[in-house]
Amino acid sequence: MTRIDAKFAELKAASKKAFVSYIMAGDPDYQRSLEIMKGLPEAGVDIIELGVPFTDPMADGPTIQLAGQRALAGGMTLEKTLQMAREFREDDDTTPIVLMGYYNPIYNRGVERFLTDAKDAGIDGLIVVDLPPEEDDELCIPASEAGLNFIRLATPTTDDKRLPKVLENTSGFVYYVSITGITGAAAAEAADVAPEVARIKAQTDLPVIVGFGIRTPETAQTIASVADGCVVGSAIVGEIAKGAPVSGVLDFVRGLAEGAHRA
Repeated sequence: MTRIDAKFAELKAASKKAFVSYIMAGDPDYQRSLEIMKGLPEAGVDIIELGVPFTDPMADGPTIQLAGQRALAGGMTLEKTLQMAREFREDDDTTPIVLMGYYNPIYNRGVERFLTDAKDAGIDGLIVVDLPPEEDDELCIPASEAGLNFIRLATPTTDDKRLPKVLENTSGFVYYVSITGITGAAAAEAADVAPEVARIKAQTDLPVIVGFGIRTPETAQTIASVADGCVVGSAIVGEIAKGAPVSGVLDFVRGLAEGAHRA
């Protein structure tokens, strides 16, 4: 059982929905990024998604693209992202960490070395948005064998024919993308999301977490109420981009978490 599996078991026992937050590693700089990360669990975050900055983030909208550019300009790398996780783990051995990014940095490091290093750093799961199920032998299956959850995205365009393939080797949870398009592009609507979550849950026992288009505590509550929880990324990254102090960012996150936990 991974930390992700344990967290969902704990939430289910408490009849509570999950709140997942995304931050870009190294944004606005290494130290403040680490400080924000360390404060997320106390702010109510159940699972941390840690973005790995990449030069060509095709699934991300402008807010997260700019965060990645700031991080890269500050010298952030995959190695430094893993170092952030190591430093986080010095004080917190229970909050799950999911690395979210693209395959190129992993490929450059070498899959075997990356998986060993990620496991040693305390990473629990991976979301690699540009590796389809047809390439599961490349990373998904080796990651699962190494004890890491490989979390797959389902979208509004994932039809009933495609869905079983998407779910085949997925573990930890299913990330349902609530809108068609890039991150931060539109607002999520519970009325649209609910039947899609039900459709996915009819084919898997995994929790379904909804992301994209959630910016307020109210939306976090309504979306979490029709799923097993929700993810917020662009709205949090946007607060960081505004230059909000660490305490301000964490207060913003706390409001979102409270919204999700009211669901």
